[in-house]
Amino acid sequence: MAESVVLNTGASIPSIGLGTWQLEPDVVGNAIYAAVKAGYRHIDCASIYCNEKEVGLALKRLFDEGVVKREDLFITSKLWSDNHAPEDVPEAIGTTLKDLQLDFLDLFLIHEPIRLKKGTTSNPEDFLPPDIPATWEAMEKLYDSGKARAIGVSNFSCKKLEDLLAIARVSPAVNQVECHLIWQQDKLRKLCQSRGVHLSAYSPLGSPGTSEVNGPSVLTNPIVISVAEKLQKTPAQVALRWGLQMGQSVLPKSSNTARIMENFDIFDWSIPEDLMAKFSEIKQERLLRFEYAAHPLSVYKTLEDFWDGEI
Repeated sequence: MAESVVLNTGASIPSIGLGTWQLEPDVVGNAIYAAVKAGYRHIDCASIYCNEKEVGLALKRLFDEGVVKREDLFITSKLWSDNHAPEDVPEAIGTTLKDLQLDFLDLFLIHEPIRLKKGTTSNPEDFLPPDIPATWEAMEKLYDSGKARAIGVSNFSCKKLEDLLAIARVSPAVNQVECHLIWQQDKLRKLCQSRGVHLSAYSPLGSPGTSEVNGPSVLTNPIVISVAEKLQKTPAQVALRWGLQMGQSVLPKSSNTARIMENFDIFDWSIPEDLMAKFSEIKQERLLRFEYAAHPLSVYKTLEDFWDGEI
């Protein structure tokens, strides 16, 4: 069974979850079924992934067959950027809960610090200035109601997280961000640890095969390969185990049953301190940069603006 980390709400978040970004609707259900059968208890979803109805069908199958009960699973979803208006937040979680066939979420995140006009995607003319305090207040009401048992954010820089913490009545439980051996997020991790915010790592394998990623590969990095060979593990297992030993949860994505099981086999061994130290030699580079967020029509004119220099 997956290890877990206690959030600032007192709830436990499993240390490994199945990511569902870029899993097509016709494969996501089988991936979730295989993952839960393999021992995963954490599924990471989002409305913008356009597969939550299929996720819901897979969850219903698992419940109906008695594989797991609802209370055994930790389900995360995210508020998309065209629903930041406070009046749209309850409607957004309502749609997600209906699609997932659930009564509550274990975690609901603001997907990104970007606001779009209602019903639009991410064209520059559709950007609006974000009002994170107003959106967060609506998120807090979801927490109060029990529809979201924890609330948090995603893709927030240190500055944006500190700005939110300064005004929040309910502190964010999680900041879900890109984090892997090529973008280790040391500064953000230290901030999260000091403020009781759990860092959850998406793309913990560096998103191999993602069109948005043109940078270096985590899984073919010579240091990662060297450590994997010494431990007789795969590079993916080493990359994921590094994340656990750094205190974060990891959200690898796969639709391949063998790989789903391989990624889960990270609990009964550890990376020794001398090998962990070698990872500090890896040149750091953010791979998922959110290029679309920086535009003359956006509140963020440059990527440095969006990431507050953390790039």
